[in-house]
Amino acid sequence: MSIRISTRRTAAVLLGACLLAAATACGPDKSSVSTAPKAADSASASSAGGDQGKAAGSSVAKPGDTIGLKGVEKSNTADVTLVKVVDNSEGADEYTKPADGKRFVSVQFRIKATGSAAYADAPANSAKVLDDKGQGYSSTVADTKAGPEFPVPANIAPGETALGFITFEIPADAKLDKIQFALDSGFAQQTGQWKL
Repeated sequence: MSIRISTRRTAAVLLGACLLAAATACGPDKSSVSTAPKAADSASASSAGGDQGKAAGSSVAKPGDTIGLKGVEKSNTADVTLVKVVDNSEGADEYTKPADGKRFVSVQFRIKATGSAAYADAPANSAKVLDDKGQGYSSTVADTKAGPEFPVPANIAPGETALGFITFEIPADAKLDKIQFALDSGFAQQTGQWKL
C-alpha cells in the first residue's frame, strides 16, 4: 500500500510541476471564480425531482450543480459537477485514519471533457475545501468507504465523463463552507466554486 501511495504522490507532484511550468509560461492573466451553475443542468435537476427551491437562473452553485471551466489551453475545457459531499468519511481499512483532532471529508465530482483535447490531469490537485473562516484545505491521499477515487492521472477523452472522490483531511471542528475546483491541477485562471 505504501508503494501505491508513494507512486501516486510522485505522479501527482510531477504532473503539478509540469502544469505549473506551462501555466507560468503563458503570461499573466486575470483569475476569476465562477459561482454560477450551467442553466441547463439546474433546470434538468429541478425537472427530475431535484431541489424545487433551485431556480434555473440561480447565481450560486450548490452540490448537484455543474460549472463549465476553462483550462490554460483553449482546447482544455470541462463541465465539473459537485455530486456529493461525505463529511466525516471512514477510512477504507483499519490503517487509514485521520490524524488526531482531524476528520476526512470525501467529495465526489463528475468531470466531462468538453474541449477538443482530452482531459488529462490529477483531479485531487485541482480541488480544495474552504471552511467558514476562509481557510483552505488541499486534498490528501486516503482511500475511504465513500467510494473510489479518480485514477492518477485521469484521462478523459473529449465528450466522455469520469466520476470519482477526492478526500481532504480537515480539523474536526472546522465548518465546511465552500468547495473549489480549477483545471490544470489548480493552475487554471478560472476556479469553480460551490456553496454548501
